[in-house]
Amino acid sequence: MASVNPPRGMRDFLPADKARRERVLAVIRERYRAHGFDEIETPVMEEYARLHAGLGGDNEKLAYNVLKRGLDADAIRSGADDPASLTDLGLRYDLTVPLARFYASNRGQLPAVFRSIQIAPVWRAERPQKGRYRQFVQCDIDIIGDASPRAESELAVATLDTLDALGLEGGSIRINDRRILDWMLDRFGFAASERPGVLITIDKLDKIGPGGVAAELRERAATATAVDAFETFLGRPMTLEHRPFGEGQIRAALPDGAPDDVVADLAGIGAAVSAARGDDVPLVFDPFLVRGMGYYTGTIFELAHPSVDYSLGGGGRYDGMIGRFLGQDAPAVGFSIGFERIVDLVRAADDSGVPAVVLVHDRDVPWEELLALKSALISDGSRVRLEQRTKNLKALLDRAGSDGYTSFATVSAGATPDDLELKPLA
Repeated sequence: MASVNPPRGMRDFLPADKARRERVLAVIRERYRAHGFDEIETPVMEEYARLHAGLGGDNEKLAYNVLKRGLDADAIRSGADDPASLTDLGLRYDLTVPLARFYASNRGQLPAVFRSIQIAPVWRAERPQKGRYRQFVQCDIDIIGDASPRAESELAVATLDTLDALGLEGGSIRINDRRILDWMLDRFGFAASERPGVLITIDKLDKIGPGGVAAELRERAATATAVDAFETFLGRPMTLEHRPFGEGQIRAALPDGAPDDVVADLAGIGAAVSAARGDDVPLVFDPFLVRGMGYYTGTIFELAHPSVDYSLGGGGRYDGMIGRFLGQDAPAVGFSIGFERIVDLVRAADDSGVPAVVLVHDRDVPWEELLALKSALISDGSRVRLEQRTKNLKALLDRAGSDGYTSFATVSAGATPDDLELKPLA
C-alpha cells in the first residue's frame, strides 16, 4: 500500500496550524497593500525553456520538470541523455521568473511603475531537512519600471513595516550592491572568469571567517596576488567608532576609490528609509553580502532579526531579466519575505475578534433545531461548530480550543438562542 505520509519535504497542516498561517498571511497582504502594491497570480507551472534560461542560478537544478504528454517507452529511452527533450513544463522554483514573464505578457494593461504582490507556493527538489522544504510559500513584493533608488527605499520601508505589524519589531536590512562587489574583485585583481567561484567562497565569510575564505580561494587556484590583496584588506585595522548608515560608513568598509554613483545610491536609500521610519536607520552596509542569484545586477539585501541568526528574507535589483522576455530593458527590483521562517516566530494569538462558539448537544436534539441555532449565531457574527457530546467532554473542548474556539454552550432539545449559556473555553 502507498504511504499515508505526505511526500518528503512537504507537509500537511492541521486546522490550528492552517489558521495561524492564514492570520500571518493576512497581515502581510494588508501591509503590502497599504504600501500601494497590488496582488497578481501566475500559474504554478511555466515552460521548461523559461525556467532553464540561465536566470535562476542553482535553483534551476532543483526544478521539478513535467514529462511531455504521450511519450512512449521508446521516446523516453531515446531521450535518456537529454532530459530537456522529454519535458515541456516545470513547477516554478521562485516567483521572480514568473513575474518577469507576466509583465512581458501584460505590460500594456499595467501602470508605468508597477508594484506587484505575489504570495504563493513554489517547489524545489531540495534535500529535506529542518527548515528546508520542497514546497514552501514565498511572499514577494516587486517594483518594475523604476530604475532609481526610490524603488529600493519603498521596498525596504514596506518590508520593515510588515515585520513590525507581525510583532517582530527590531528588524534590520543588510544591504550591498553587486556593482560594489564587481569593483572590489577587479580592484583586488581577480580575473573575470574566476569571479563566480570567488563569490561563492566570499559568501561563506560569516561561517568560515577570513582565514577560511583565503584558504578556500587558494584551494580554488584563484589568482594568488588577488587572494593576498583580499586577505590583507580583511585583516586591516578597524576603528570602533560608531558611524550611522550613510556615505561615511559605506566608504569606511571599502577600499579607497569606491565608485561615487553606487555609494550615493546606497546612501540615498538610507536617507529615504530614515525619513520614513523616523528612527535610527535599520540598514547595515555589508560589502561582502553576495546572495546567490545570478540575475542580480545592482542592490542586494537580506532581512535580519535579533531573535534568530539566519535571514528572514532578501532580494535585489534584476534589471536584465525582463528584457530577456520583452526584448527591451525594464528596471526591476524585489524583496521576498521567508514566510516559513517568519510564521514560526509570530505569536499564535488569534486577534480576529470573531466569537467562536462550540455547541455541544445530546444525540436526541433534533437536527433542524441545531441548524436553526447555528444559523442564528452565525447571523450575529459568530463562528459556530456543532459537536455531539462525548464521554470525555474535556478532550472534546480542549481540541476545540486548540482549533481557535473561545466559548461553548450545551444544547438541549427545544433550546432557543436566548437559552444558551456561553462559557469560556480558557
